[in-house]
Amino acid sequence: MKKKLTPEEGLSILNEGISKAFMILDGYPTSALFTCEEYMKLYDCVYDMCVQHPPYEYCAKLYDIFKKALEDGITSRVIPAVKDKSHIFLLYELWNMWSKYKIMAKCLGGFFLYLDRYFVEDRKAASLSNLSISCFHDLVCIELYPKLLEAAICLINEDRDGKSVCRDLLKHVSTFFVEIGRGDMCYYENFEGAVLSSTENYYNFLVPQWLQHYSSADYVLKAEYRLSQEKERASQFLHQTSVEKLLRLVHGLLLGQTANQLHEKQKAESGDASDVLSRCAGLNLGEGSSPA
Repeated sequence: MKKKLTPEEGLSILNEGISKAFMILDGYPTSALFTCEEYMKLYDCVYDMCVQHPPYEYCAKLYDIFKKALEDGITSRVIPAVKDKSHIFLLYELWNMWSKYKIMAKCLGGFFLYLDRYFVEDRKAASLSNLSISCFHDLVCIELYPKLLEAAICLINEDRDGKSVCRDLLKHVSTFFVEIGRGDMCYYENFEGAVLSSTENYYNFLVPQWLQHYSSADYVLKAEYRLSQEKERASQFLHQTSVEKLLRLVHGLLLGQTANQLHEKQKAESGDASDVLSRCAGLNLGEGSSPA
């Protein structure tokens, strides 16, 4: 018969594994930190403490230990890595730490896996996976979310202005907003709303300048090109429904709201507005390839 483990004895065994798991946040691969035997020793420790007869059954205590391990990893490694970052550096570091944190949480979850099979269902508690996301959300995302939105929008506008940016980073940010929502799309939807709002502001500033400085024909060429670029860019980091919303918005701002002005502008230029109106009417969303 196995000797019953006390919380102190179990925690002594688990602390060694938890400390090693934190090294994943420093960039170490899981395979370099644990042998199969070490991993099974940690799993067996949790299992044994769960199946002992009361009052020696410590599922609730172990659940709290798992949560505290997640929180300690975040406060000791993640927050110091991201707290002083801004703009593109914040986006890079957040995605870097989020990616490593998910691996660490999965590793820790392997030690405590028996809780998912027994305690979580019995107590209607959050699964280990959902708990790991909740901890990151509460300790990191809530505080950083406004800065993340601002940095992402700034990156999009830099791309629009022709600066060299990493579009993969925008995809990572979009993916993070989906994952951190735990099935609720509120963060992604807020991101979508911010993208649409900033797009409207961007073109409301740009369109009057174009109307003033370019001929009607050149204006339509530029509109074609911008629609093409918006489609190419947005398709890389937004869901398809969001891409469609964005293209409808940009089409309306560039061509829908300016149709009468373009009509009058071409009449003043050539006395015949049929060409530009025909071009506008036939322009499909996202088409066009001539550079501005």
